[in-house]
Amino acid sequence: MLVQLGEVSVNSTTIHTPSGEIPLRGSQWAVSDQWHSQQRIPTWAVVCAVLGFFLLCFLSLLFLLAKQTRYSGTVQVMITNGNRQYVVRIPVTDQRVVAHIHAQVNYARSLAAL
Repeated sequence: MLVQLGEVSVNSTTIHTPSGEIPLRGSQWAVSDQWHSQQRIPTWAVVCAVLGFFLLCFLSLLFLLAKQTRYSGTVQVMITNGNRQYVVRIPVTDQRVVAHIHAQVNYARSLAAL
């Protein structure tokens, strides 16, 4: 196995999917990012602000300025070869995971071009 994308695995000649095998040579790969980021106030900041309010009054409210970014969504990879098509959706929680998926798809594209 050279590449693993969710339930899809790729070896030197074949793409293995749950619905069957697709030849690697001549396959087309398309990636669609369907994820978003959301900023929230972390729980620890709210607790520190509430507890600190009795000790430092208004200075403890500065804890509420702390932000935490959370990523959620999916990356959709569509594989086609002739009349065969398969779509895999991979859940993501970090921007590095998205970059890793793109790198794996680019590697699979290079293998398909050989």
